[in-house]
Amino acid sequence: MAALEGSGARLTGAAEISIVLTNDAEQRELNAEWRGKDSSTNVLSFPQIEPFGPVAGLLGDIILARETVVREADEMGIGFDHHFTHLVVHGFLHILGYDHLEEDEALNMEGLETQILAGMGIADPYADEGV
Repeated sequence: MAALEGSGARLTGAAEISIVLTNDAEQRELNAEWRGKDSSTNVLSFPQIEPFGPVAGLLGDIILARETVVREADEMGIGFDHHFTHLVVHGFLHILGYDHLEEDEALNMEGLETQILAGMGIADPYADEGV
């Protein structure tokens, strides 16, 4: 696997990741337990590898709240499949070690998301945010 441009991520062996589709109630419980936030959220990532470390073995879990993903896609006027794919990419970048707490981190992560999604024929999800 080629590295993501600007990311340094390289597959170094066989790798596995789980993607779970759940409901808002369960996602809220997970978010409260693991992040201390008593609300549902669209995607949670649980990495099992070191940030920016070798990409091999059990990488982690990406858990998506289906009700939230459907609602957000409807609100944005985009297809569920495109929004779902964007959130899987977003969650995977978190697995690799990326975050968006600081503005520079957010810009880097959004740029990688946009690059990956463009390679799949999916429009830039941040294009209309006016950021």
